[in-house]
Amino acid sequence: MKKIGFLINPIAGMGGTVGLKGTDGVVERAMQLGAQPTAHLKAGETLAALRHQLAGTPGPPAIAWLTCSGKMGADALHAAGFDDVEAVHAPAEPPTAKDTTAAIRRFVDAGVDLILFCGGDGTARDICSVAGTRVPILGIPAGVKMYSGVFGVSATRTADIVTGYLAGRLGTAEADVLDLDEVRYREGEWAVRLYHAALTPYEPTYTQSQKMLIDEATDADVKQEIAQHLLEEIEANPEILFLLGPGSTVQSIGTLLEVDKTLLGIDAVLGGQIVGSDLNERGLLDLIERHPRRRLVLSPIGAQGFVLGRGNRPLTPEIIRAIGADNITVVATPAKLERTPLLRFDTGDAALDAALAGDGFLPVVIGYRLRRLVRVAV
Repeated sequence: MKKIGFLINPIAGMGGTVGLKGTDGVVERAMQLGAQPTAHLKAGETLAALRHQLAGTPGPPAIAWLTCSGKMGADALHAAGFDDVEAVHAPAEPPTAKDTTAAIRRFVDAGVDLILFCGGDGTARDICSVAGTRVPILGIPAGVKMYSGVFGVSATRTADIVTGYLAGRLGTAEADVLDLDEVRYREGEWAVRLYHAALTPYEPTYTQSQKMLIDEATDADVKQEIAQHLLEEIEANPEILFLLGPGSTVQSIGTLLEVDKTLLGIDAVLGGQIVGSDLNERGLLDLIERHPRRRLVLSPIGAQGFVLGRGNRPLTPEIIRAIGADNITVVATPAKLERTPLLRFDTGDAALDAALAGDGFLPVVIGYRLRRLVRVAV
């Protein structure tokens, strides 16, 4: 009998679609802007996949689940068809980080073999502050910020890791738990800090690499070439709405245009002029409705390779479908691609991710009128 401690941070990811770049300390503001909980959907996807995999495995290991009552865990486990579920903590309403740490203490004291959680880097921090490296942890990616190395690359891939670990096919590795300072992030400053070391079940193609904190100053010339390439397209197509995603590579386009492009937000340019800054989901939809021709420019996040689903959460499946896969331009310097063996999509819609992956290769602008085909994880 294997014991798994399971919890959901029900507010994880809520700040993303409304442009708050996180949920720490701004839950009420996110709700006022119309944000809806999504973590339970990610958790349900993983649990359903895990249930299916276990049903198809000869002699699957029996699992005893320890969790929190209600929406912090028990509801999702029962909905997925798991019966051996014990709620060892009753969270407050709304749940807080104190509920997470209290539950983790119960899990550790009970000798669980694995802690499976659904959330983001903040949740991972809270868990590691109690569990340390005593118990392996594995994250179902649901937050706005996921730079730590303890997350599966998607909800279903996380289920694969759990199955492999329980069957003894996968061991553990040490991973860093990183988190972004959201207050400084909302002010346009990228400040990532290492908080903990954690043990995590390790399968290199299913577990995202922790974000590499590197100085890309040597890429400055290449970024200028990429910016010049896009500048010519913007100037040649004044009727097209260009949506410019986050990151320093895309920001270089704004610098060349001599407009105030935010580093960490999604901005809109029409005819060489900014017509929307740091846009949330609603702002993007409003602009898309008014402009039938549009193009989206994105750069993959760090060494993780995520083109969508990390750092640009306002770009929901509805928005991506409205823009169209053929109207998405991905840009990256060759140095970044050397550190990014695969590109990934995690929009929250598996069918859309598969459509975006296409035949498994994506053309990426790597300089002035230069493109490279890069493999996409499918």
